[in-house]
Amino acid sequence: MACFEAAVDKRFEKISNQHPCFSGEASMSKGRVHLPVSHACNITCRFCRRSLNKDEQRPGVAREILTPQKAAELVEKAVQLCPDITVVGIAGPGDTLATPDALETFRLINIRYPQLINCLSTNGLLLEHYAQDLWAAGVKTVTVTVNAVFPEVLQQICSSVLLDGRRYHGLEAARILIEAQKRGIKRMAEFGALIKINIVLIPGINDTHIYEITRTVRDLGAAIVNIIPLIPQHELAAFPSPTCDELNRAREMAEELLPVFRHCRHCRADACGIPGKADLAVQLYEFVGAEQTFSHG
Repeated sequence: MACFEAAVDKRFEKISNQHPCFSGEASMSKGRVHLPVSHACNITCRFCRRSLNKDEQRPGVAREILTPQKAAELVEKAVQLCPDITVVGIAGPGDTLATPDALETFRLINIRYPQLINCLSTNGLLLEHYAQDLWAAGVKTVTVTVNAVFPEVLQQICSSVLLDGRRYHGLEAARILIEAQKRGIKRMAEFGALIKINIVLIPGINDTHIYEITRTVRDLGAAIVNIIPLIPQHELAAFPSPTCDELNRAREMAEELLPVFRHCRHCRADACGIPGKADLAVQLYEFVGAEQTFSHG
C-alpha cells in the first residue's frame, strides 16, 4: 500500500489546517507553544519517565513547571518570538487533567488570545468529567493517548490508575482507563471537538492491536490517528523501538479507517515554534523564573 496522508473530515478542515500536530502541511508552516503547567499524573505507564531537564527531546519533559498565570503571560512572548503560532497546547509533563492547572490556563488564554487554538493532550481518564468545562474554556482540539482497547493488552502497558483517591492495578486498572477514555472521547466529540488519537506502538504488545484501536476510536468520534514509536525507557527499556517497516505497516492498517498523521516529532512539554524548524523554547524560557516543583504521583 502506498504511503499517503488521507484527508481529515471536512468538518474540521479549517481548524486542522491551522494546527501543526493535525496536518502535515501545517506542521511545516504553523507554530505551537506547549505550556508545562501539569506536574502530576493519575496513571502509571510502563514506558513513561517524566523529568525536568533542558536536554531530552521527548514527551514528558520540561525545563520547569509554570503556574497558570505565568503560562498565560508567556503566550504573548511566544507569539512575539514566532508570529506563526496558531496553537497553544498543554501536554504535560504530567497529565493535563490530573490537576486543575491546565483548565485554569486555558480559561485565561481563551480570554486574552481568543484567536489561538486551545489544544489539550490527555490520557483520557478524567476527560468525560471535564469535557464541558474544557469546551467552555475554548478547547477545540484534543489528543487522547489510547494504547489499547482490550484490558489484557493495556495491563501490559499501564500498570496502575489513580481515581478518586484509590489506586487500581492490573486488569481492573486497564478496564477503568479504557472505559473512561471511551466516554471522554465520545463526550468531547459530541461537543464538536477535533479529536486526535495517539497510539504508542510497542512491538510484541500492541502491534497487532492497531486496527481494533482505530476502529473503536473512529466509532466514538475521533477524526485522526497518530502512531508514534516507543521510546524504550523505564519498565520497557528492554523493548525495541519499532522498525520503519513495522511503523509503516501499523500506520497503513490504521489508515484503512482514519487519516493518519505522519509528521509527529515527539515534542517536549515546553516546545515552542514551528515543528521541524528551530525550536525557540530556549529563548522563550529565558524570560521566566518559574517554580521548580514536580510530582511523580
